[in-house]
Amino acid sequence: MISVFGSHVGPDELREVEQCIDAQWLGQGARCAAFEEGIRARLGLDNFLFVDSGSNALFMAVELLELPPGSEVIVPTFTWVACAQAVLLAGHRPVFCDVDPDTQNATVDTIRDRMTSKTGAIMVVHYAGKPVDLEPILALGLPVIEDAAHAIDSRQGGVACGARGDVGIYSFDAVKNLTTGLGGGLTVRDAARAERAKKLRYCGIGKSGFQAVSTDPNRRWWEYDISDVFIRMVPADVNAAIGLAQLKRLDDLQARRRAIWERYQAAFSSVDAIRTPVDAAADERHSYFTYFIRIPERDRVARALLDQEIYTTLRFHPLHLNAKYGASAPLPNAEALNECGLNIPLHPRLSDDDVEQVIDAIVALVR
Repeated sequence: MISVFGSHVGPDELREVEQCIDAQWLGQGARCAAFEEGIRARLGLDNFLFVDSGSNALFMAVELLELPPGSEVIVPTFTWVACAQAVLLAGHRPVFCDVDPDTQNATVDTIRDRMTSKTGAIMVVHYAGKPVDLEPILALGLPVIEDAAHAIDSRQGGVACGARGDVGIYSFDAVKNLTTGLGGGLTVRDAARAERAKKLRYCGIGKSGFQAVSTDPNRRWWEYDISDVFIRMVPADVNAAIGLAQLKRLDDLQARRRAIWERYQAAFSSVDAIRTPVDAAADERHSYFTYFIRIPERDRVARALLDQEIYTTLRFHPLHLNAKYGASAPLPNAEALNECGLNIPLHPRLSDDDVEQVIDAIVALVR
């Protein structure tokens, strides 16, 4: 089966993990700190905090804004469920907005249509790694959370995605461009919020007793101070070890993703039935997390590809169509994507033969 998403790990990652095992240190430690510094340097961030998942990073991001209880947070409907769940878990209400059909990104117009007097913040998602046009959204004057889970290597105007909003989050799960197996992270523009995030990550504990005793030798090291009530989001060195190896390989991994993307663009651009994704603009850099096409008879094509051992999917089923979130206004662009959109295989483990097999199968099915 040719998988639709995937990462690429090997001997480099194994060596880093072996060092963790040899040191008998699997939890948060020196490798987590080294991974945080590596991400900060790579993306040009003022701060970066490694946590245990991108979903938890989203929850922390909403919490850090300290919105009035019951605030509305605008969320693009064409995204992963964790975006809405983070808002709900923080005690607020997600209000879903439509997306641009060509980029699958929210725009200032789709966001403005959903704003009310209760709107406390806006969440944007850089779909597939294509940067959101963020400047007009920031100009709305509300706090902005950037979900850069697909966009670890994306930039706009030379600035990393995730770095321009009030809070930016990243995902390093098993299929992302840079994987740690499990993991996520966030960057915070406000220094005080960044410090609070460090405390929240460890159940709201300011400093462990072990850390505090180094500055107060008379203190009992098993005692600690709690500044907030929060869940545990502590990462592990064994995951950071994988991430450190991936950071060293990221340029090569990205080059492979880009090569596959460009092969698809060249192959599909002359097929009238296939709507191809939008490339990065001149001032942008794309992460090429996934390749999203729009085709007629999408369900028939997807099932036929599966019969040929080619796995495809739709990311994402629009959130506003899920009964769990209650009634919502129609969002026509996302609803149209729900009927014609298809994510096809794109990841660095694909061979050239895999890519050609995918192209040949899709072209034959849509013609």
